[in-house]
Amino acid sequence: MRFLVDAQLPPALVRLLREHGHTAEHVTEIGPADASDRDIWRYALEHQSVIVTKDKDFADMVATGREAPAVVWVRTGDTRRAALLAWFEPLIGQIVEMVSSGDLLIELR
Repeated sequence: MRFLVDAQLPPALVRLLREHGHTAEHVTEIGPADASDRDIWRYALEHQSVIVTKDKDFADMVATGREAPAVVWVRTGDTRRAALLAWFEPLIGQIVEMVSSGDLLIELR
């Protein structure tokens, strides 16, 4: 599966996804860190990427009912990178299953 990790999440999350056999990019690898949500959205659609974000705006965009990439909305609040990765890693398989079954918005708490 292909993932696009948004700017407020660490590049280490990209490495973790790659270690699990997925294609993953951080938004800073494809353009400026301050790219607009619309630009990120378009890129994800064009490249069939799942957006991984902490930004509620992407969840709101899915809710409009228009063509949408899948969005994984991470709602952990501020946390240390190591704790975030340890929490996220066991969820990767479940995320892949949910996206594969057609879920467009996956909210992780």
